[in-house]
Amino acid sequence: MGLLDDIAALAKLAAASIDDVGAATGRATAKAAGVVVDDTAVTPQYLRSVAAQRELPIVKKIAIGSIRNKLVFILPAALLLSQFLPWLLPIVLMIGGTYLAYEGAEKIWHKISGHSEQTLVAAEVSPEAEKKLVAGAIRTDLILSAEIMVIALDEVADETFWSRLAILVVVAFVITIIVYGIVAAIVKMDDVGLRLAERDSGFSKTLGRGLVKAMPRVLAVISVVGTVAMLWVGGHILLVNLGADGTGWIPWPYEWVHHLEVVIHDGAGALGGTLGWLFNTLCSAVVGLVVGAIVVAVLHLLPSRKKKSAEAAAH
Repeated sequence: MGLLDDIAALAKLAAASIDDVGAATGRATAKAAGVVVDDTAVTPQYLRSVAAQRELPIVKKIAIGSIRNKLVFILPAALLLSQFLPWLLPIVLMIGGTYLAYEGAEKIWHKISGHSEQTLVAAEVSPEAEKKLVAGAIRTDLILSAEIMVIALDEVADETFWSRLAILVVVAFVITIIVYGIVAAIVKMDDVGLRLAERDSGFSKTLGRGLVKAMPRVLAVISVVGTVAMLWVGGHILLVNLGADGTGWIPWPYEWVHHLEVVIHDGAGALGGTLGWLFNTLCSAVVGLVVGAIVVAVLHLLPSRKKKSAEAAAH
């Protein structure tokens, strides 16, 4: 009877722990929802030049790479840094934010200059190009996943080490399933439209044709949203972490943005929350664009200077 009492007590403790992990996972996931939206918007743009039969396999490869990013690279690093070198986390995040801002600014530069990165017809994407596409998507996912995991970690910082580990593992799987489930649904929506258009029902045919016509425009809009999201998230990471506890170098920019966001929130009535968020987002996007443009300019100037130096040496 004593043994059964102990087993019952352990079972209750385990159930309580599972409930705690579930509740904390929900809080952490909700806190990272903004970056989840960005991740969902960014990924489909990598599939715009991919043949229909390769879309889901590529989404699967990116999703596997995303889970690997979270569990193999980000999770151990984030837990170790938070345990032993917490001041280093903001610096790592700022490096990632700068890279994300550069990615967004580079896409804008390609659009303005006419040097498009993807000019191939969908059916012509080679295995090498597909491999490069997947690698690029996983690289971008690494930055967004790092932000998601660190936000989640910050939300459960008061938990024990093992609870944090369990919570972050669950968050990693939940976020990946949500993001790439939505991405898969978006990229296959035109195929759903074709199936509906083949049915006998007039409503199904109309709906199917509408989906087929709408999807290219939807993907084009998502591509723009993805680029803006890179600038927004990159700039926000930089703004927040410049004045974080670990760095504390330049706290006033985000303090100023946050102060004005609160003023807008309190003074705009029912629309205060939305307008305040939009103001914060706009400021973050501007910072991301400026920083990204500087990095793009430097990276484009350096090869030119090297080329000119080589030509001068040759003459």
